[in-house]
Amino acid sequence: MNDYELWFNMSNLSYCVKRRLLDEFKNVEEIWYKSIYNNEESDLLNNKIISALKKAWDTNKINLVKDKIKNNLINTVVITDDLYPQSLKVYEDSPYMLFYKGNIQKLNKGYSVAIVGSRSCTSYGVNVTNLISKSLCDNNINIVSGMARGIDSVAHLKCINENSYTCAVLGSGLDVIYPKENSKLYDRILENGCIISQFAPGTKPYSYNFPIRNRIISGLSNLIIVVEGGKKSGSLITAGAALEQGKDVMVIPGNIFSPQSIGTNKLIKDGAYVFTEINDIYDILNIENHKEENIKKVIMSGIERNVYKYIGNEPIHFDDILKLTKVDINKLYETLLKLQLSDEIISLSSNYYVRNNKVI
Repeated sequence: MNDYELWFNMSNLSYCVKRRLLDEFKNVEEIWYKSIYNNEESDLLNNKIISALKKAWDTNKINLVKDKIKNNLINTVVITDDLYPQSLKVYEDSPYMLFYKGNIQKLNKGYSVAIVGSRSCTSYGVNVTNLISKSLCDNNINIVSGMARGIDSVAHLKCINENSYTCAVLGSGLDVIYPKENSKLYDRILENGCIISQFAPGTKPYSYNFPIRNRIISGLSNLIIVVEGGKKSGSLITAGAALEQGKDVMVIPGNIFSPQSIGTNKLIKDGAYVFTEINDIYDILNIENHKEENIKKVIMSGIERNVYKYIGNEPIHFDDILKLTKVDINKLYETLLKLQLSDEIISLSSNYYVRNNKVI
């Protein structure tokens, strides 16, 4: 990062204009020289653009941003760098500079899937998000989301707990954690993942930033999965951005009586892919579900078979399993743990259990 890159990034020009300037002049130092000292008007470098570039050359503002970057241990990458996510480079409206913390290199390796959804999610949305995230982690697929409340946070946290890679894209500066209660999640993401923003440090989470942020989420991803979303959910904006970018959108069908399913069910009505089972994801990505290939037959004990037969495709609560099996409570906990360790069942939120690889 240098002063010229920060100056160019701070200039009040559209991303498309910046891309055209870079294509013509090759580097920001040349753009700076042409705009400051060589005022010959051209079709591209006209008076309006020159005026915007000159106005942006404010050393006090540049130094202020540099200080915030340094003090908050923030890194930067520009679109001409190899480290810049390759999946974003193809779009004319991608930002010139990204601010990031953590491991950004992983975004240029393998597949990335975005998981987005309602902030006021239901237990159904939480359980489905956990199941999908677990499978993606098992297949070493990056999970991208927006670190918002609800579905975003669930996806990030599951990925963290599986020691896998996740990337959060913010609608604020990297030194402004939003929502504030996600500060611990922010730190945990950085243990193995990455946090990105196109907004300079100090930028507050203004509402108009998030539709812009959502284009980065979809742009980074090979597939966008929408778990839940109300009529005006931000996840629908992400889905719209994905479709504009030519990306595939998959939607989890929801209860027709649930407000959190109004938006997602409409996406299905409008032609989005419908999620019916876990392998739907891998069919779209055109890759194998390696976890499914590695499933081995497990020999169960009598008590394990007795417990397992009551756990099916629908989540069942621990108390109900206890009543049905009439097993000692401590023994039941032990048996459920063994079944989880052998990947026969999955523990969901609120003490519910469901069969693995047969549910979705």
